[in-house]
Amino acid sequence: MAKTNCPISRSQFRAKAKPVAVTINNVPLQAVVKEFSTGSLGWYVNGKTTIEVDGTPVSVQIGLNLTIVGSKELPRDGDGSQSSQSSEEIS
Repeated sequence: MAKTNCPISRSQFRAKAKPVAVTINNVPLQAVVKEFSTGSLGWYVNGKTTIEVDGTPVSVQIGLNLTIVGSKELPRDGDGSQSSQSSEEIS
C-alpha cells in the first residue's frame, strides 16, 4: 500500500480534534481524542453492551480505534524530526 501523508499537524490535532459519536447496536458511544503510544493520532472508545444471538443476550466488550492514516510519521512535538526520542524513552 502506498504511503499516505497526514494532512494535519500534531498541534492542529491537539488543538482542534473533538470526540466522535459512534453507535454500535443502537448504543451511542463517545470516542475520545487520543495520541496512541505508537505515535499515531486518532480516537478511542471502549465499553460493554449486550447483543442478541438467536434470541440469547450475550455480553460483549467494545474496543475501537479510529486512526488517522499517516499520522504516525508526523514529527513528534514539533521538533521537526521523527527520531527525537532517546533509546531509553522508546524502550
